[in-house]
Amino acid sequence: MTDFTGVRQPEFDAMATKHTEAATRLAELAASLHDELSGAGLDTLPAARLRQLAGRITDQAQDLRRRQKLLHELQRRQVTFGGCTPTGGYLELPDSLEAAQGLLDGTLAGRAALRAADGDAKAVAELEKYASRAGQPDFVRTFLGLLGPAGLTRLPGSLARQIRDARTRQDTAAVTQLSRQGKSILRMLSTALATGTDRRSPAYQGPDFLTDLTKQGRAEHKAGSVTYAGYQAQALIWRAHDGRPPYSKEFMETVGRDVIVYEQEQRKNSWTLNTAYGTRHLPITDLATALGLGTLLHPGTHANPPDAKHQTAMVDNLLHAATFSRDASHALLHHTPPGWKESILDYLLTTRWGAANHLDDHKPLRDLLVTATTGQDPTSAKLAADLTKILSDQVRGAFGMSPDGNLELRNRDLFDLYTPLAYPLGRAISAHIDQLSQLLLNHEKFGDATAEHLSYALTLATADDTTFENLIAAQTEHMRAALDTVPPVGLNAANAELFGFSKADVKQYDLNQNGLVDKDDLLHFLEDRSVEEGEAFGQLVEIRRQVLIAQGLDDKKADEALKTMVSNAVGLLPVPGAKQVSELARGAFGEMLGKDYEKLAGVAYDEIAKQVGQRMGNHGRTMDDTHETLAGNRLAVDRLGEQLLATALLNKGALDQAPREGEIFTTGTPPAIKPFTAMNSREYSAFLRWARAKGGSSSLLDRFAGASRETSKVNDYLGLRIPSASSGVEK
Repeated sequence: MTDFTGVRQPEFDAMATKHTEAATRLAELAASLHDELSGAGLDTLPAARLRQLAGRITDQAQDLRRRQKLLHELQRRQVTFGGCTPTGGYLELPDSLEAAQGLLDGTLAGRAALRAADGDAKAVAELEKYASRAGQPDFVRTFLGLLGPAGLTRLPGSLARQIRDARTRQDTAAVTQLSRQGKSILRMLSTALATGTDRRSPAYQGPDFLTDLTKQGRAEHKAGSVTYAGYQAQALIWRAHDGRPPYSKEFMETVGRDVIVYEQEQRKNSWTLNTAYGTRHLPITDLATALGLGTLLHPGTHANPPDAKHQTAMVDNLLHAATFSRDASHALLHHTPPGWKESILDYLLTTRWGAANHLDDHKPLRDLLVTATTGQDPTSAKLAADLTKILSDQVRGAFGMSPDGNLELRNRDLFDLYTPLAYPLGRAISAHIDQLSQLLLNHEKFGDATAEHLSYALTLATADDTTFENLIAAQTEHMRAALDTVPPVGLNAANAELFGFSKADVKQYDLNQNGLVDKDDLLHFLEDRSVEEGEAFGQLVEIRRQVLIAQGLDDKKADEALKTMVSNAVGLLPVPGAKQVSELARGAFGEMLGKDYEKLAGVAYDEIAKQVGQRMGNHGRTMDDTHETLAGNRLAVDRLGEQLLATALLNKGALDQAPREGEIFTTGTPPAIKPFTAMNSREYSAFLRWARAKGGSSSLLDRFAGASRETSKVNDYLGLRIPSASSGVEK
């Protein structure tokens, strides 16, 4: 243990008593000496020094008495630890009140938990009283040390058996009470387990504790007549987790990986005998499901009446526990067990996917995939690439080319089998949206995923409305960032550093070699970026359109999410942390810019896109009324492109010549652009017309629209012959 002092009794009691007596005598001596020196007219400094010494001894005596009181209380409750040395036996005395209270409560809770594991119903109520201490290291260190992996595994089994027996007796009141208590205790156990298996925590139980958890998990246990695998009982603890604190990387490396391997070992033979696509794969369920308890031991669900049909699997409960930490999710998914030919991620998406579908419990894996793939780190990117390739390989067999050259859905059952994963797949691609451009334009690879893999993956991702919205929002943010890379008008060698550029950048961007970046230079670079970003938009929109056609849906209907993005003018904000925003732009953006906005710099594309879109919508204005006439997603993307280009022209100084007086989108003298949040839809439309005329954005929009309507790469990657009329403008 840490923060403990070894003491012996009765020597410690004698020391505390003598220290107190010495402090009293010193204080009395200091007072007497002061009186004598003062009376004799001598310097009283010696008395003052003696008084200071008496004060220190008094403080030490008080501390010893406090420790003595703690020790007596621990002994009274029979909560003492100690050891033997050549000089005699010692008791471990906590150095702080908190540590002592943790030792006391942890011991009493541990004893109650062991009695509850043996079936003592009264101990269940006693244990519940300590639920609020579950995250406190001093408590957890003692509690888990006393309960141990064996007791931790047996306790959920005992709770489940008691509820089953009460239900068999038709004792509704007992079922309700035990269900409530059981949920509370399982949450307590989960919090304590997460705390005690994190090596960064003072309560860390050590690697042997984790190893013993796996041994108990694989062992067979009994609670009355009920026989179960230890992991089935531990799974109830994992499912009860609320993420505070998250389970550690170490827990997933030792216990989590072994749980996956254990189920695979138990089920691999039977799964090879089942029907196509694995739709009848039977997973190992948790103990509550095995006993038919439904939701009675699942926190967050109602106990009365229970959902008897609700079923959960051991592995899915583990995935839930891993969801709350990116490190934990990576430790679990980014690993290939010894002797396996596939990673755990691959296994969950292929070999085991039929088992996940059997119970229709997709949320744990969906949430885990989002956690694991949306970070801006190499492991997240690797997992996102693997997810893209794996799901692409799984769904490509569902599609073919129809007689008219469009996409045809030939195997609806296969496609529907993987639709629950559309959302996490879309979030993964959104978080790494720059890979879309790299694959399309530069023929790079995203891990092992090619542009063809990405295209088939997008047939799954864009089929989901919410996921398509996330992808478009992320690509909008990507285009915003791409346009921000172009230099501002007026950049030269003298001011380059001020704007965050180098003198070498000036030479690179000064295409006409007149010594500075002028409007012609700016338009050239904006045109290049517009074409590149237009191609990426086009890939998303055309694949979405083809999926709708394949499903027999109206491909001319604009998605509501895109219409909302257009009406909220989501493109009219600069990039968080932008190098330069012109003075005219600062006035137009008004209160939408600020410290909170700058904090978004460096955040993943999909998260920035969501927050940026909300920033306009939160002002309660819809500035673009033309969204009401949109006939399809292509026109919505055109409007987004126009807004993004207008923002870039404004940011980069191409519109810094003040508007003339009388323009309805201006205010003040000399006229300045109104804050966008103050514009109505008519004023906003007038601003866009002015930006096209003064900034030269009409040609940029034409190039952007042309690139976004190009379907040749969708043809190539999906093996289609999209009719030429499909690349025209919707009326």
